[in-house]
Amino acid sequence: MKLTLVHLYPELMNLYGDRGNVLCLVQRAKWRGIDLEVKYVSIKDELPKKYDLLFMGGGQDRGQELVADDLFRKGHDIKTAIESDVPALVICGGYQLFGHYFMTSEGKRLQGIGVFNASTSATQTRLIGNVLLKSDMFGELIGFENHSGQTAISASSDPLGRVVRGHGNNESSKMEGIVYKNAIGTYLHGSFLPKNPVVADFLLAAAIRRHRPDYSLKPLDDTLSKLATEQARKRP
Repeated sequence: MKLTLVHLYPELMNLYGDRGNVLCLVQRAKWRGIDLEVKYVSIKDELPKKYDLLFMGGGQDRGQELVADDLFRKGHDIKTAIESDVPALVICGGYQLFGHYFMTSEGKRLQGIGVFNASTSATQTRLIGNVLLKSDMFGELIGFENHSGQTAISASSDPLGRVVRGHGNNESSKMEGIVYKNAIGTYLHGSFLPKNPVVADFLLAAAIRRHRPDYSLKPLDDTLSKLATEQARKRP
C-alpha cells in the first residue's frame, strides 16, 4: 500500500520539533508495510492533484506572513480535500492560518483559509509550558505549547480536548485545539505525535479508509512511546 503526505512550507513552518510528526507518521506506516511518501510543498509550488494526508507546522509571525498569501491561494483546494475526509494535522501557526484569520501584534490581519471556525489574535501574554489534555476522541494527550496568539473557536466546534494542565487555545476557555472531520488543529509541539501515537494512528487509518473502508491498522508495541509520555506527563 502506498500513501502520499503533503508537508506544507517545511522550511518556514517547523518550530519545536514539528517535523518529527512527519517522521512519526512515516515510521508507523513503514512498520505496517505501508509506503508513506512525503511531498514538500512550499511557496509557489503546486499542490499534488491527489494526496492522502496533510501536515503543516508552526512558525513565528514572520513565517506566517511569508506563507499566508500563498496558503490562501491554495485554500480552496485544501478545503475541498478536507471536506472529502482527507486527514490533516496543523500545529500552532498552521492551526491559526487554517482558521478565519490571524491578527498579528502589529495589527496586520493575515487571512486564513477557513477550514476551522476559529480566529486568533496576538497578545502580549506568552502561553508556554507542558500541556495535559483529556480528549473525548483520544483519551489523555500531552504536548508543549509556546504561543502568544490566543484562539477562539466557535461554540459549535469540537475542541481536541479540555485542559487539565496548561493553557491551550487561550487563557480562559480551558479548551485546546479543534477537530473538524478528519482535520486536527493544535498548539501542541514537542513533537506531538510520537508522544501521542493514538492520534498518529487515527490520521493513518483515516487516510487508508478513504480507499479501503473496512481496513484496520495492525497494532504496534507502543511501550517506549508510553514511557516517554509518562515522563513528559511528570514535567511542570
